[in-house]
Amino acid sequence: MAINQKPRLKDAALKRFKLVVFVTLLGLLLFMILTETNSSWNFAAWSSDDIDEDPYLGFGHFDSNVELRLPKQSELSIRLEKRNRLPPRNLDLYPKLAKNHIPIVLYVHNRPQYLRVVVDSLAKVIGISETLLVVSHDGYFEEMDKLVQSIRFCQVKQIFAPYSPHLFPNSFPGVSPADCKGKDDPKAVHCRGNPDQYGNHRLPKIVSLKHHWWWMMNTVWDGLKETQGMSGHILFIEEDHFILPNAYRNLQLLVTLKPKKCPECYSVNLAPSDVKSRGEGSNFLVAERMGNIGYAFNRTVWRKIHKQAKEFCFFDEYNWDITMWATVYPSFGKPVYSLRGTWASAVHFGKCGLHQGQGDRDVCIDNGVLNIDVKDIDKVANINSEWRVDVFRDQPGYGAGFRGWGGWGDERDRQLCLNFAHMYHSVPNGPNVSHS
Repeated sequence: MAINQKPRLKDAALKRFKLVVFVTLLGLLLFMILTETNSSWNFAAWSSDDIDEDPYLGFGHFDSNVELRLPKQSELSIRLEKRNRLPPRNLDLYPKLAKNHIPIVLYVHNRPQYLRVVVDSLAKVIGISETLLVVSHDGYFEEMDKLVQSIRFCQVKQIFAPYSPHLFPNSFPGVSPADCKGKDDPKAVHCRGNPDQYGNHRLPKIVSLKHHWWWMMNTVWDGLKETQGMSGHILFIEEDHFILPNAYRNLQLLVTLKPKKCPECYSVNLAPSDVKSRGEGSNFLVAERMGNIGYAFNRTVWRKIHKQAKEFCFFDEYNWDITMWATVYPSFGKPVYSLRGTWASAVHFGKCGLHQGQGDRDVCIDNGVLNIDVKDIDKVANINSEWRVDVFRDQPGYGAGFRGWGGWGDERDRQLCLNFAHMYHSVPNGPNVSHS
């Protein structure tokens, strides 16, 4: 036994020495990696085209495993939700989409006169047949449905907001019999509801604006088979945006130029943020605040927006765009610029706000006649990759500190909005809950 003891001791000592050397080298390597990573965090500029490995890193400031408790659906709501799962139409005419196509999402309510104008303008857009058009409906209106079904110039996917207040005439999210009205005092009248900061109770036709936009964004980015895997840009337009023939080609150019010309830009726009402007008409590009006419951004930016779901849903403001300007964008910690050309490729033509303009007598398009001058320069791509970028700073508008115009004080609306953020990131639905 004594003869074998010394070699064993030497072997054990050698193993300990190797272990110490290995741990030391591993620690040194880890230190070098952390030092390099911290250096890149300090000096690398953020780019809106970067994609995080974790799609919703930082989303957990509220529980993403929450069980959804959505309002009890009506038969119409259930039928529409089933329609949302249908494949796009016109696959026989356009069986394949172009590589790196940019989907277009058109969100609408009930203004058929407006929609006809938009559809006619889209039919003349160069390259429209290469991409997918998603039409998101706030509620169900037969004439609007038929107009969309008549489209033959590209693949078309229709989706309907299944919890639109317009689908629930006698219960939340529509009007419940026990709901407070106007400036009712809930204790005195024994009604249900939370007033906004100005003492006014909810109006379904007003809150539907914000609900639809938020439901649509969550659904397009994370719920639709056709778009949920996309990392690139998606264009969003409304039913009162006239789209010029060069819009899609200009959009493709702006998306290509953004990481080179304006890596700090979060989006691209087809029109100035000033809805009354057709642009400067000069040979340069513009970086300005993100507008709400013909805007496109990618999944990286959507993730940043989605992380601010609670701020979006609890801000007392019924307009989605003002909510974004006043709460979500300021949370990014730097100005939110959007890249555009100096000739508009989309024009806002609606003169009525909210959900007006659907009646025959109240069309709100210059007394029923649309008069948009489409010039030769609007028919071809008019953006040059060699142009400089002018940054428009300190622009007027809503920003951090603005209290909001109200209309969004009811706790039920806030929770429904928050549930829309959870829809595609939660455990399966529990029993539907009626808020009537």
